[in-house]
This record gives sequence, C-alpha cells and structure tokens, in this order.
Amino acid sequence: MKKLLVVTALLFISASFSTIIAQATKAQNPIIFADVPDISMIRVGDTYYMSSTTMHMNPGVPIMKSKDLVNWEMVNYAYDTLANIDQANLKNGKSEYGRGSWASCIRYHNNTYYVSTFSGTTHKTYIYSTPDIEKGPWNLITIDAQYHDHSIFFDDDGKIYIIWGVRKLMIAELKDDLSGIKEGTDRVLIEDANAPAGKNVGLGEGSQLFKVNGKYYLFNICWPQGGMRTVVIHRADNINGPWEGRIGFMDQGVAQGGIIDTPDSRWFAYLFQDHGSVGRIPYLVPVKWEDGWPIIGVDGKVPETLDLPASKGLIPNIVNNDEFDRKDGESALPMVWQWNHNPDNSLWSLTERKGFLRLKTGRIDSLFLKSKNTLTQRTFGPVCSGSTLLDVSNMKEGDYAGLTAFQRKFGQVGVKLINGQKQLFMVSNKTDKPTELQSIPLAQNNVYLKIECDFRNKIDIAKFFYSLDGKDWRQIGGELKMEYTLMEHFMGYRFGLFNYATKNTGGYADFDYFHISDQISE
Repeated sequence: MKKLLVVTALLFISASFSTIIAQATKAQNPIIFADVPDISMIRVGDTYYMSSTTMHMNPGVPIMKSKDLVNWEMVNYAYDTLANIDQANLKNGKSEYGRGSWASCIRYHNNTYYVSTFSGTTHKTYIYSTPDIEKGPWNLITIDAQYHDHSIFFDDDGKIYIIWGVRKLMIAELKDDLSGIKEGTDRVLIEDANAPAGKNVGLGEGSQLFKVNGKYYLFNICWPQGGMRTVVIHRADNINGPWEGRIGFMDQGVAQGGIIDTPDSRWFAYLFQDHGSVGRIPYLVPVKWEDGWPIIGVDGKVPETLDLPASKGLIPNIVNNDEFDRKDGESALPMVWQWNHNPDNSLWSLTERKGFLRLKTGRIDSLFLKSKNTLTQRTFGPVCSGSTLLDVSNMKEGDYAGLTAFQRKFGQVGVKLINGQKQLFMVSNKTDKPTELQSIPLAQNNVYLKIECDFRNKIDIAKFFYSLDGKDWRQIGGELKMEYTLMEHFMGYRFGLFNYATKNTGGYADFDYFHISDQISE
C-alpha cells in the first residue's frame, strides 16, 4: 500500500512538473500585459506587423514587429507629431487628453505598407504609406473628414474601400490615390452592427474587414447591457451584401480586433481586454473554420496557453532601461519613449550633460497635467517598477521635478524648490485635485526615486519611494489607487519623467538613468 501511495505521489508530481514545463515553453495570454489597444495586424511573408493607439502621446501610431505573434518589438511610428495646434501643444489651457489619434488600420498592398488613423482633435483622417515600414520614409495623405474606427480594404478587383462608423456602418470607395472618397459611392453597409446581439446593445464599432476564400468577413465590437465586450462578425459573398451576422465570441470581455493566419495555415484572432489601470491588453485566441465561419476560442473560451513560442518578456522591446548615454549614430530617444503631447525640443537634451537627460523649463505652468515635456514609457503587469536618479542642483524657485505614475488620477514623487528650500514630496491626484500627502526637507542635490505598480488581480496600487543612497528605500506619502479613466485620458498608466516651473523659467533637472523592472518589493 505504501509503495502504491509513493508511486501515485511520484506520478502526480511528475505530471505537475510536466505541466509547469509545458506552460513555460508555450505562450501565455495575455500576449502583452501592457497598454497596446485597438490592434490591427498583417503578415508579410513570415513577419507580422501590428499598429496600435497611443492617443495624445508622440511620436504616434506605434508599429511593432514579430516573427511568432508573441514576441513583439517596437520598430517605428507613423508620425512624430500629428498637428501643430494648441491642443497638441498644451497651449492656452487646451489639450488633447483622451483624443489625439485613435484606432489605426494597417495594410500591405502592391509592395507598399499603409497605416491609417483618425483624430478626434483635428477631425481628420490620415493615411501614411511607405515601401519600408521599419525605416520609412512615410508619405502622408490627409482627408478632411473623421472616419471613426475605419478599415481600409484593397479588393481583388482593384477597388479600394473604407468602412467606418458606430452601429450604422458606412462604406465608400476611395480614389486610386487614397486622397478621398469617390463622389457618390458612400452608402450604408450595415444598418445596425449590433443586431446579432439583440436589443439594448451599445457600441458597434472597431470595424476590420477581411477576405478569406472569396468571402468577406467584417469584425466589430458590441456591448450588451449588463454583459461584456463581445465580438460580432458579419459575412457576405459580395461586398455589397447581403450581410449575415452572428455573435463571434464572448468571454472575459476579450474583444475588438480581427484575424491573422500563420505561414503553416493556422488562424488566430487578435483581440484585447480592458484590464483596469494597466490599460487595454492584447490576447491571441485560436480560430478554426466551420461552414465558412471563423470559430473563435477553445470551447468558446480564451485559453491560458497557446501553441506558440513562450514570451521572452517585454524588456527590452516594448519597455526598456535607459542610461541616457548615447553613442554616435544612435537615436536620441529609443522607441520605447513617448512624449506627453508635442514636445518642445529646445527644452530637453542628452548632449548638454553626457549620460543624462536634461529637462529644462521654458514657461510657467500652474498644474502638472498642463506642463510640457513629460517623457513616458508604459507600465506593465502583473507587477513593475520604474526608478531614476535625479540631480536637482539647477532647479529654480517654484520648480517641480521627478517621477510620475501618469494618468488623469496621477501620482508623483519628486523634489520641489519652495522658499529656497529643497523638499521631497509625494502628490496624489486621486480626487482630481492634486493633493500633497507628504513632504520632507532634502539636504542634498541627488536623490533616488522609485514607483512600484501592482496590477495583480486588478488591485491597481502604486507605491512611491525615495532613497538618499540608492540602497535604503523609504516609502513616502500614501498608496495611489490607480484608476483607468476613459474619455479623460483613455490610456493605461505610464511612468513619466517630468520637470516644470510654477514661478520662474530657466531651471533644469538632470536624470541620470531610467530603470524598469518586472519585480517589486513585497
């Protein structure tokens, strides 16, 4: 009997160990535990490219590349700045928080890559094209109309279509040079994209159109009242209809996106999930075909693991450390960085002090969210931390500099110069009124700062720390209950380096490095 129990235990341990090994060698959902929403994807040969949304951040419309659908790296942006207007420049009290550029569409046709987006700030649609998506240059076409969540489609007969709208979906032919709609071609494609989900259903947007084996498939998202984000699929033999619709997928709110095939003829749906304050995170879900319909999921569910290579982590290709020490020929800022709104390039430098990022003040700002030149990277889950070493020797009276957990309800840890005295501070904007929770006199010019973010089980807590020697870390202020706000910012939390003036211009702060980690203190 004892021998039987031992054998049984060994078999159980062996099976458990085999499961752990299998999970470690396979991809896991989500494939990117960070804010990469509104994804659009193509495959060119054995290489996948994906575009996404970063709203009011610049450069904008990030382009990512992968060989396996799991491990992605930043390779380009469609634009450096979208528009030179007050909203984008944080001037005259205006901003484009929650707007900027929204859902993009990426396509490949006749050896040319196309990336398009639209803006709720400028109310225009932008189509960028290039023969080399990783190096450019980009050609820009601007259409003086806002085509919401559009999908551009190159059909086999040479016609080019654009589909857009919310609930009532519209279609039109584009001119051959994509410079606008052919007159008289715009019409209703589908009267109610939400109809397959019944009544009291919201949204009906996020259009992405595909053609597989001669049939057209249009993917959209809906949201039944009291339910979850849901995939709706319409199918037609002819792009002019008639269209037949059905619910395509409903599990964990994983929705909005499209489908992609692999070189070995497997299919996946690429979708995303609203995941609390970390943002909207991408998932891959297997697809099989039955009776001419894509059937998404494993028994209708999102699988935890996928028969794809395991992730190597988001560092260094999605987020990364930066020592701010550039070699000749290197980019001033790696692609992991984005500015909050349009930067003032005269007010930052990596050359004035070798090995440091210098952020200079050039105007007076009463509030952090109105200030220029906050430099950001994504946070990521399940946990992460960001840290820096700040030199405040050259700050001026009324200056604030440091590290932020950045969203509308932000938190900050940093140094302020008030009445000639340097003070460490922690501020919370949880109540939409920036509130200093603690300040401490600082008797030195160099201070280490750190923020830790915990997204496990959507706990969504950020903690703020400082150190005088880089070894002994002390928490300052209180915890920030991070909150994803929709129309106000519409982005997952980011780490940000900031320096702004409230009384005098001409001061500056030097950041020695930025380090990011997938570990936090327990």
